[in-house]
Amino acid sequence: MTNEIHVSTTSSETIQPLSKKRLKRRSFLKGLGMTGAALSAGSLLATAGEASERSSITTVGDVAILRFLAAAEILETDLWQQYNELGGIQDNEVPGGSGSPAYAAAIAFLDSDMAQYIHDNTEDEMTHEVFINAYLVSKGAEPVNLDMFRTLPSSQATGAQQIGRLTNLMQLTVDTTWWTRYRSRTGNPDLGDTFPQAIPTLAVGQHTAIPRTDKDLNSTNFLQAIGNTAGFHFATIEQGGSSLYPKLAQRVTSSEVLRIVLSIGGTEIMHFQTWSDKAGNAKVLRDVVDPVTGVHVTFPNLNASPFGGENYQTNLIMPEPTAFLNRKLPACSIIRPTQTRGAAMGALNALIADGLFIGQSKEFFTFMRTLAIEADLAVRE
Repeated sequence: MTNEIHVSTTSSETIQPLSKKRLKRRSFLKGLGMTGAALSAGSLLATAGEASERSSITTVGDVAILRFLAAAEILETDLWQQYNELGGIQDNEVPGGSGSPAYAAAIAFLDSDMAQYIHDNTEDEMTHEVFINAYLVSKGAEPVNLDMFRTLPSSQATGAQQIGRLTNLMQLTVDTTWWTRYRSRTGNPDLGDTFPQAIPTLAVGQHTAIPRTDKDLNSTNFLQAIGNTAGFHFATIEQGGSSLYPKLAQRVTSSEVLRIVLSIGGTEIMHFQTWSDKAGNAKVLRDVVDPVTGVHVTFPNLNASPFGGENYQTNLIMPEPTAFLNRKLPACSIIRPTQTRGAAMGALNALIADGLFIGQSKEFFTFMRTLAIEADLAVRE
C-alpha cells in the first residue's frame, strides 16, 4: 500500500493575523523549553560524534552489497574486454586482443567513436572492480574472486585472446524493453507496468554480438547484424547497472559505502545514456539469417510504426518524465526501476536470461545466487 501525505491549506490559514501566529510560535517554543535546556553544546557535539562514528561503520549488510557489486563489475569487465579486443582500442590501459577491423567497422556504423567508447567503458568497469575489492580488503572483508569460473570459450575470430571467459557473448537473448520503458510518459516497472521490445527478434533465439570465427565476417549483412546486436546489448547491460546501484544504495548503512555506491552508480548511468544514443543509429536490416544457427533477426526503422512519433524518435537520450512513487504525483524524469526489494537477485536473473552464462558451471550459479541473496538481505541500520 502506498503511503500518501495530504497537505491542505485553507484560506483562514493564509490570512491568519500576525498576532495569532506569534502566539502559536511562543507556545511552541515554550513546549521546547526543557528539551532546549537539555541540549547543551557538549551534548550536541557528543550526538554528532556518535552519528559520525555510526556512519563510518561498515556493516555486514554493507559488505554483502559491496561483494555482490564487486562480482557484477568483474562480470562486466569480462564481457567488455571481449568487446574491446575485437571492436575497441587495445593499449596499456586496456590490454588484450589485436582487433578485428571488419567487426570494428560494423560497430562504427552506429558511431564513428565507438572504438573509443568501448575502450573507456571497459576501463571504467576494470577500475570499479579493483576499487570495490580493495575497499573490502581495507575493511578486513573478503574480496570477490571469480577466476575459478573462467571456463567459457573465447571467440575464435582473429583479434580475440584465447583465454577462459566468465561470460558468453555468442548466445545472447537481448532484452530491449529499456528502449520503450525510458520513452514512456506513463509507465514505470516499479508500478507494475510492462513494455514492448524495441527489437522483438533479439528477444527470442540466441544471437551473437561478436564474430565467433572469421567466417562470420564474410556476409556484410550478417556482420552488420552482429554489430547492431552488440549496440543494443551495450545499452541492455548498462541500463541494468543504472538501476542496480540506486536500488542497493537504499539498503546501505555507512555513509562512506553510500558514497561509493552513488559515485560508481553515476558512471553506470553515463554509460547507459551513451549506449542508448548509439543504439538508435543501428542500420535497418530485414530478416537476416545466422548462417550457423538459422536464427532470424530484423532491425526495424524505430522512427516508424509501431513506435515513431516524438516520444520514440531515435535521437532521444534523456528519460521521458513518467509516473514515480504513485500515479497521483506529477510525472518526473527518473531512472527506472529503483524499487529496492530483490534488487540483487533481479539483476542476476536478468543477466542469466540474457544468455551471458550459457555454459557456466552449477558451482558458478550457486556462488552468484549466494552473493545476491546476502545482498538482498542487507538492511539500512
